[in-house]
Amino acid sequence: MPVSAARAAAFEILLRVEGEQSYASELLHSSRFATLSGSDHGLATELVMGVLRWRSLLDLRLAGASSQKLERLDVEVLIALRLGVYQLQFLSRIPARAAIFESVELVKAARKRSAAPFVNAVLRKTSGTSPEVILDKIRDAGDPKKLAEGSAHPEWLAVRWAERYGLEATRQICLHDQGIPETAIYVREGGADELARAGVRLSPGLLVSSARRVISGDVTKTKAYLEGRVSIQDEASQLVALLVGGGNRILDCCAAPGSKTSLVAQRNPEAVVVASDLHPHRARLLRDLVRRPNVHVVVADARGLPFPGGFDRVLADVPCSGTGTLAHNPEIKWRITPADLDDLQSRQTAILRSALDQLAPGGRLVYSTCSLEREENEAVVEAVLRDAPEFKIADCRIELERLQRPGELAWNDIDSLLAGPHLRTLPGTHPCDGFFAAMIERYS
Repeated sequence: MPVSAARAAAFEILLRVEGEQSYASELLHSSRFATLSGSDHGLATELVMGVLRWRSLLDLRLAGASSQKLERLDVEVLIALRLGVYQLQFLSRIPARAAIFESVELVKAARKRSAAPFVNAVLRKTSGTSPEVILDKIRDAGDPKKLAEGSAHPEWLAVRWAERYGLEATRQICLHDQGIPETAIYVREGGADELARAGVRLSPGLLVSSARRVISGDVTKTKAYLEGRVSIQDEASQLVALLVGGGNRILDCCAAPGSKTSLVAQRNPEAVVVASDLHPHRARLLRDLVRRPNVHVVVADARGLPFPGGFDRVLADVPCSGTGTLAHNPEIKWRITPADLDDLQSRQTAILRSALDQLAPGGRLVYSTCSLEREENEAVVEAVLRDAPEFKIADCRIELERLQRPGELAWNDIDSLLAGPHLRTLPGTHPCDGFFAAMIERYS
């Protein structure tokens, strides 16, 4: 009997995430798996994201039942085991015999037939607690180390978050990361009506009024999404784009895939918007997504921008660790190391210095990341402005209050969105990913 389409897809995706440093969400929505039925795609998504979210906890369960050290297993065997134990642990609707049988068949299909009896034996010996008990342990954890173990987060991340944000905020971050996040979208003109006709139900944004949240239906299968009138974009990301404000010449210097660029361009239809990205293939993706006549796409390294400057507004949404997006990208937490933060900071500092050179007198730059780490946020801004007296920090409160007055900002508690003069959203505390934004102005 062949392996089910959903489990075969999940197995292939997890192999690529492990071996190619790919991102699961991109693979799940790639053309390779577009032919899966709705139910198969749903199960594949559940399996992939569940295994990645709970990987360390799954490995603890497997290690207790395995006669071999997990690090010595072939990757195909380990992934089949993780898929099996995830179903046994978290998916009560799937019979245990089906979860075990399909994991055994996966290793056979992967030409690891000799490991089939081992996989069968380990999964039959595996026992665990219910999801409700696991969540209770997270809620009751009294220190960051226990919280990290119970919530399947690297200990070093939980410890640093607790030191920075406090244990309770860290608990909320971890709980948010381990849940299935709601899908937030940015809808261009007429897109909402198209989605309604396609059977997609929406609710208003909780942070940004113009955002929408998907209640039911698959946005990615709609014509509006495929033709670029709707894009998946977290509400915090949309808020960062709103902070850019208005101008005649606007630069987005790390623009791909282009969701922020598109929002900025729509709000500034008369402006010239230059959107650059380092990689040609990402620039092509940017062109395909944005599709606005006032946006000009350029391939350029943000650390050495080739423009003459004089932009009224600049957005520098820099490459970062992504630790604020673990609910959507759980594989990040198994890849990132403390040393990576220093490497990223060096690149981010270079980009910010280059981006500031493009800013006209009296202009505003928004520096942003989807990271929770100080090294990538305040530390970068402080390091760059230390030797740049012609620039000053602007208080995000003023801009948030300006957005709140006409109702564009749906969130009432502005104080909770601020870390000093900067924007700071925290998963679990706010209904969105974790973002940081600093507004920097050039003296006139």
